[in-house]
Amino acid sequence: MTEQDILNGLATIVNEIAGVPVGDVTPTKSFIDDLDVDSLAMVEIATAAEDHFGVRIPDDDLKDLRTVGDAVAYIEKAGVAV
Repeated sequence: MTEQDILNGLATIVNEIAGVPVGDVTPTKSFIDDLDVDSLAMVEIATAAEDHFGVRIPDDDLKDLRTVGDAVAYIEKAGVAV
């Protein structure tokens, strides 16, 4: 799975949970500042990403995922199941 595949999957999840247009979910965007994702939605996004990508995102790590790019890199490093 490529970074682009992860980004596309994450963009779909963010769209479904937070209503952010898929095209707005780019690696440089901050979840809170740019995409207006609150902490509750962020937990929902993380849970959906865990299910979708087959990875685990502990709460301690979630606070460090500030941008979409951070999340993509984290998921890629965690070893995505396809």
